[in-house]
This record gives sequence, structure tokens and C-alpha cells, in this order.
Amino acid sequence: MMKKSQFRTTENSDAYSMDGLRFLTVKSQNLEGRADICLYVPEGKYTDLPMVTLLHGVYGSAWVWALKAGAHLVLEELIQQNQIAPMGLVMPSDGLWGDGSAYLTHHGKSFDKWISEEVPLAAIENFECFSPHSPRFIAGLSMGGFGAMNIGARYGERYSGISGHSSITDIDQMTLFAEESWTDRNSLAGEGNVFKLMQQNRDTLPPLRFDCGVDDELLSANRLLHRQLDELGVKHDYQEFSGGHEWSYWNSHLRDTLLFFDTLLSRASEAPREY
Repeated sequence: MMKKSQFRTTENSDAYSMDGLRFLTVKSQNLEGRADICLYVPEGKYTDLPMVTLLHGVYGSAWVWALKAGAHLVLEELIQQNQIAPMGLVMPSDGLWGDGSAYLTHHGKSFDKWISEEVPLAAIENFECFSPHSPRFIAGLSMGGFGAMNIGARYGERYSGISGHSSITDIDQMTLFAEESWTDRNSLAGEGNVFKLMQQNRDTLPPLRFDCGVDDELLSANRLLHRQLDELGVKHDYQEFSGGHEWSYWNSHLRDTLLFFDTLLSRASEAPREY
């Protein structure tokens, strides 16, 4: 008997794939419209495959992690070199609001719940390798790093690890990239600052790492977040590398995220959690 889908409509690119990439379009209740997800699952039969959600930055969409950073190729190379265990990549659009939704709730749409609730559900419904027992990780670049750290902090019970690259750390920094106004931060219910959100959720915060390039305009913001977390006593890994706010940086350092998540998987000894 076919299971009833939680989505009114789903289109799955099951007829063709490119480099193993697959695409889903579902109708999202939280976005009140259709939204896209790009996925990559390594070859083989898997059960409870770890699910890594990668969030893109401003201007982009579901395809950019794969086709501008080669995320699936980085993952496959690490798997083939036995540096990490097999994982699946789930790369959703942010909801395509303005230059970037910041993965928050605003303008009547819950971009954060699209990521934390509907995206994993869509992956589980359409790919047998994923299940409610699949360990979940979340990472992102720039605005996506902001989204990963915000969503990972708010919904810490759903994620086993968080990673951010070149992350926006406060919603005011969106003005560096987006033409839409973010001055009405009162409507964001205190979710516009990564440190404050982590401070509020420090007891349930998943393991965290983040990095930034030394030529990145967000370097001082990331250094401030690192210092604030240190002063608060929140354990985390922070690294700086050569490079700026650019795709070559994110291509190079996605592997740090995947290696971090693999280390967390290796350490995990508790029974699988229901999400």
C-alpha cells in the first residue's frame, strides 16, 4: 500500500540523473508554494544513511552547492578515500524570497520550518536510504551559515552537528548583500543574532564548528562570535584559512565540514534518536 505523502504535490527526477544528482520539487505548506531540493546519495544500499543538509547563500538556490562548489564530488572523493563514512547530501532552496530569505520566519512564511521540518521529510519520503533514524547534520555558507547555526541552535534536538563557512552572524549583515530591508528585526523574535540564539539554547546546542577566510569581509563578525562563545563557555571549533568570500574557498573547506560530521558519527554510541 502506497504511503500517504505529507506534500500535496511532489515531482521527482527519477527518470534521469546527472553525476548522481537528483532533484525534487514539492509543495511546501511553510512557504505556501513550490520549492526545490537537490540531493546526492552515494551508490549502494543504505539504511538510516546520515543526512547532511547544505544551505546556500544569497542569490543562489538548490543547485549552487553542487554546480558551483562540486559538493557531491567532494563528498564522493572523501568516501572513496575512506576518509568519511557514506552520507547523503540534501541541498534545498531557501524559499527564493528576495535576494535571500535568511532562513527565518517573516512575511508570512516560515523559511526555517521549511528547512527543519519539510526538507528532511521530503528526503525520507522519496529516498529509502533515509529514515527518521538517519543522523542529521546541517551546514551552510554565508547566509546559509547563518541559517545552519540559527536552525541548528533552535532545533538542537533534531541535529547531531552544525557547521558554518564564512557565516553571517547577525541579520544586519544581510545589508552587505541583499537589497531588501532587514531593519524590522523586531519581527524576528530575537532570532536575528546567532550568539544570542546560541546563548538561549546552549543546553541543547549540537556540536559546532565554523570557519572564515582571512580576506572575508565577515571575518571580524566571525571572530566576535568565536570570542563570545569562548567567554560563554560554549565548546566549539573555529578555524581561519586563506581566502575570501568565494566559491573556491567553500569548495576547499566543505571537506572540513564533512570530516567534522564523520568524527561526530564515529563518536556517537547512543541509540538512534527519533526525530
